[in-house]
Amino acid sequence: MKISTKARYGLRALVDLAIHSGGEQVALQHIAKRQELSIHYLEQVFSLLKKTGVVKSVKGAQGGYILAKAPCAITIGDILRAIEGEMAIVEEENFLDAATPIQRNMQQCIQQNVWDKVTESVCNVIDHMTLEDLMKDYELLTMNESLMYYI
Repeated sequence: MKISTKARYGLRALVDLAIHSGGEQVALQHIAKRQELSIHYLEQVFSLLKKTGVVKSVKGAQGGYILAKAPCAITIGDILRAIEGEMAIVEEENFLDAATPIQRNMQQCIQQNVWDKVTESVCNVIDHMTLEDLMKDYELLTMNESLMYYI
């Protein structure tokens, strides 16, 4: 499974939005500048996030985007699925298409014991980690960085 650039940038942009919004809308141009991302690319990403209810848009000169829910209520799984679609390591094979019972059993065995379990593990991680968790970790890293002393 490979997470697309769109999903990685989208996650960065949402963490940025959560950190810098303070409950107010944030213009995409500000996020794009801070994260050094294309504003046109972010427009595509935020269109998907808006369609799936992760963010809301505010129109007008002072418009922008705001989180649709509190950061503690938005999981990383919500964000990745909004951008990528359903998460699966491997598309489930149709066991009935296998030519022989041996092949069918082998496909089913691997699907159930490898691919399904890996997918379940990945989903368990992303569904139990929230945007708020990432915000807190980012703030800790930023605080630790500011406490570094160089000689």
